[in-house]
Amino acid sequence: MSEELHSQVKEIDISTEMRTSFLDYAMSIIVSRALPDVRDGLKPVHRRILFAMSELGMSPDKPHKKSARIVGEVIGKYHPHGDTAVYETMVRMAQDFSLRYMLVDGHGNFGSIDGDMAAAMRYTEARLSKIAMELLRDINRETIDYKPNYDGEENEPVVLPSRFPNLLVNGSSGIAVGMATNIPPHNLREVIEGIQLMIQNPDITPLELMQVIKGPDFPTAGFILGREGIRSAYQTGRGSVTMRARTVIEENNNKARIIVNELPYQVNKARLVEKIAELVREKKIDGITDLRDESDRNGMRVVIELRRDVNPNVVLNNLFKQTAMQSNFGIIMLALVNGEPRVLNLREMLHYYLKHQQEVIRRRTEYDLRKAEARAHILEGLRIALDHLDQVIALIRASRTTEEAREGLMSTFHLSHDQAQAILDMRLQRLTGLEREKIEAEYAELMKKIAELKAILADEQLILAIISEELNEIKEKFGDERRSEITVGEESIEDEDLIPREDVVITITHTGYIKRLPVTTYRNQKRGGRGIVGMDTKDNDFVEHLFVTNTHHYLLFFTNKGKVYRLKAYEIPDLSRTARGTPIINLIQIEQGETVNAVIPVESFETDQYLFFATKQGVVKKTPIDDYSNIRKGGLIAINLREDDDLIGVKLTDGNQGIIMGTKQGMSIHFPEQDVRSMGRSATGVKGIHLDDEDAVIDMDVVHEDNSVLIVTSKGFGKRTPVSEYRIQSRGGKGIKTLNVTDKNGPVVGLKVVQQEEDLMIITALGTVIRTSMDGISVMGRNTQGVRLINIREDDEVGTLARVQKNEEQDGSEEDGDWEETEATESTDSE
Repeated sequence: MSEELHSQVKEIDISTEMRTSFLDYAMSIIVSRALPDVRDGLKPVHRRILFAMSELGMSPDKPHKKSARIVGEVIGKYHPHGDTAVYETMVRMAQDFSLRYMLVDGHGNFGSIDGDMAAAMRYTEARLSKIAMELLRDINRETIDYKPNYDGEENEPVVLPSRFPNLLVNGSSGIAVGMATNIPPHNLREVIEGIQLMIQNPDITPLELMQVIKGPDFPTAGFILGREGIRSAYQTGRGSVTMRARTVIEENNNKARIIVNELPYQVNKARLVEKIAELVREKKIDGITDLRDESDRNGMRVVIELRRDVNPNVVLNNLFKQTAMQSNFGIIMLALVNGEPRVLNLREMLHYYLKHQQEVIRRRTEYDLRKAEARAHILEGLRIALDHLDQVIALIRASRTTEEAREGLMSTFHLSHDQAQAILDMRLQRLTGLEREKIEAEYAELMKKIAELKAILADEQLILAIISEELNEIKEKFGDERRSEITVGEESIEDEDLIPREDVVITITHTGYIKRLPVTTYRNQKRGGRGIVGMDTKDNDFVEHLFVTNTHHYLLFFTNKGKVYRLKAYEIPDLSRTARGTPIINLIQIEQGETVNAVIPVESFETDQYLFFATKQGVVKKTPIDDYSNIRKGGLIAINLREDDDLIGVKLTDGNQGIIMGTKQGMSIHFPEQDVRSMGRSATGVKGIHLDDEDAVIDMDVVHEDNSVLIVTSKGFGKRTPVSEYRIQSRGGKGIKTLNVTDKNGPVVGLKVVQQEEDLMIITALGTVIRTSMDGISVMGRNTQGVRLINIREDDEVGTLARVQKNEEQDGSEEDGDWEETEATESTDSE
């Protein structure tokens, strides 16, 4: 390498150069592209588009002009980047669903909320909107600074006068290097009122400003849930607000439908509809039968048709949870302050905007003052000329050149160059008396105006008063009502919050059909009545489980394979009394050949309670309930069953109660729960009762003092026996007789510990239900057959039974045989 070339080579540290170059690049992105200025709320590209349109004379009172012409002007003079980026920016400023107050008045296809692209720039036309003129107002009165454009041939504004607080009103979003901004739009009227409050009280706090600036106001309306996120954003500059679609639930032919009228900000309607359809196909949302978009030029309307048996509030809640119908807007109030990015709270944003307006008004006033004083200076010269008219005329006539005449006027009457020139330029008609009066009047008016302008410049309060007055005019002209409604905080609504708390009956058939219906469906009858049809079962099916719970409780489903599954009671379809029900495999993911053998309602897992298990072969086990708090959709091992054994009962206990077990052949055993130690979830258990051959445990219950033991047989016989007749024995014994089983009454099918104040609900294998008062059932000794509780046909038998709390509103019972059993008919409710 020659010495000359070597002298031109400069050695540098590459890490230092990379750091310096990247910082230069980052600052260029931050300042010149991605972040808005706190004063006018605009990024450079927005500012350049509006300025170029102003320079082209595209005001609201002029015809629209081709978008391509605007884009060409912008990229040719001010913004040396791609035409697509400029056009897309202009399109967004013309979309009523993107900006709260549109800055561009578009003519043609400028896209839609469904994500449709705008037509090509050669097809669309645009002009400035009326409110955009307020951003540019007074720009020609030296209110702002200019800087050279990228090639130095043109000048562009550093900032626009922005006569309304555009940064808050229309918001802004952008991603820079290492930082981002996301400022939501607000209501113009509220923000202006906030500035006026700040003018009255410069030390106002963000919380005090929230008295008038309630929160963001999105162009797509909808709901904002809660004020906590708003309060955080306004106090710290960072926060998150939850947006929710506006929906209406309509009833149509006894079926519900959800109507979506408004969406959260920046949600694509077409993609939302596709997402809902996808969730329905994947069975992640149940109960939707049809989905269509009926939106037109009159407004948005997305219709979601629902099945008859679903709760529309639960479906809607799932839509909020799983789709963009409920979205979060993360607020980062980052803007450029004196060319530096800063996160600002609400007061700071308004403070810097107000400072900018004070500067604009001051510079405008100074401009007007200079113009007024210059004009007054000229008028003073004209007044002197008129006062010495003859001398002026003589001097001008005696002068050989214009220059000589000007110099003569300046030296004779002590005039300035401009005054002398104005006299020479004065037309003869100004010498009339009427014109002289106009000059005097104009001069007097100018002197008055000059005094007012000087007073404004001398008094900061007058400047603030002008700002407030002019903002008030803008508020009256462009202000409108808030669109987004702020409601109470419901960011994490759960399904049970939408379900009324009420007692319900859950029935499950042998082949796995389940349904839910109110307890009040069944009327009270006297012992021995015929009952009513409670379920339409298919051939060879019968009701195997019936129990009462609350809609807000958990349901634990225990299967013959010793696994447990979990649902909420409200998740069970609410069907009519005669409906067959919904297949339980549609609700829980049980395996093939697996059947539900026990179901228990649980209010909470955060207790010191136990689940007590009993199997058909007499094995018992107890496990803390919190071992079952986290149950996967695929189920969980509840008990390790021995071969050829089944789970027949599960009870919720406190660990210190008495347990009674009954067998098919009429034997029973009563032992303390403490005899069974606490075991793990997957343990097998210990022997609870010693069984004879061909005998099996049919039921298990928890013993309470002063209660009685209810025994019911397959042929509808039953009795109550005081608990005191069942002496406490040791676990694992053969027990004592609880009922004399004969061919007349049949084997035992149920054993319950009951109170006299309860009702008994019996359901047969063919689906007939009877509800009767417990005090109507005879109290007998252990070694008896019992009395008839329900008349059962020869081809039917008792399937299951349940205790029911008395309904205070039921004031009477039907006489025996007062109502005939109706024939079961095929129901369509479960289809």
